[in-house]
Amino acid sequence: MTLIFISRKVVISPNNQLVLNQNFRKNDYFYVAMQKYKEIYQNIVDHKSTKTKLLAILLDPDKIDWSQFDTLVDQINNSPATHVFIGGSLVFSSRIDELILRLKAQIQLPILLFPGDPSQISKKADGILFLSLVSGRNPDFLIGHQVKSAPILKSSGLEIIPTAYILIESGGQTAVERVSQTKPIAREQHELVVATAMASEMMGSKMVYLEAGSGAKCAVPTSLVKNVVTNVDIPVIVGGGITSANEINEMYAAGADLVVIGTAFENDYRFFEHFQNELNIKTL
Repeated sequence: MTLIFISRKVVISPNNQLVLNQNFRKNDYFYVAMQKYKEIYQNIVDHKSTKTKLLAILLDPDKIDWSQFDTLVDQINNSPATHVFIGGSLVFSSRIDELILRLKAQIQLPILLFPGDPSQISKKADGILFLSLVSGRNPDFLIGHQVKSAPILKSSGLEIIPTAYILIESGGQTAVERVSQTKPIAREQHELVVATAMASEMMGSKMVYLEAGSGAKCAVPTSLVKNVVTNVDIPVIVGGGITSANEINEMYAAGADLVVIGTAFENDYRFFEHFQNELNIKTL
């Protein structure tokens, strides 16, 4: 029987269902996960081709309650998450390496950096979303931070995934808008968002990330997600303002390949317990 890698403890069977990896042992990589997850991006692409949906938990190092770390780990392990993202628009914590190492010791998921600037790069992670804020015109976030990061990343051993980061208006100013000093694209400007995603793909981006922003009042419209998915061939990530299983499922139905949950999980580590049987993380 051929099994497709999704995480160290979860695989996809030939009928596209999530199953536990029978060869999995805690703190042990099974064969597909060798070589430091060098196939993270290819696995995402494979899941897209089978319409198998993915879910990431985004952790902001500044918002970790270290006294509740064991609870955090337990909830991640018991959640349907397939990836963990680490980062934020503005991070002051000096414990990013420690956070990643402690997570790796207790969870069996690939850990990807989601950095707001070069100071958030850690060689302890498995990979990095190499973001370019293409919805704005601030040169630091379009290319400046990337230039500063390149020498560090060259020798890091991280899997580097160029990602077009598109900020969508969400009903209020978000942290990424304040820090980047850029304006999001209006929710109704579908043609501009689609053209931005298309141009990014043509210029070499491997993924598109549609972002409403941390703590957004409104998530990215599903109609917009559908329009973007229809017009690009690369995986589409959606995050920001998603607070329920119903909203996650709506994003999947619109075509999102990977949904990111951040603030909702930060506010309630038992977020996924409320929706144990409601998420359609399977072929749609």
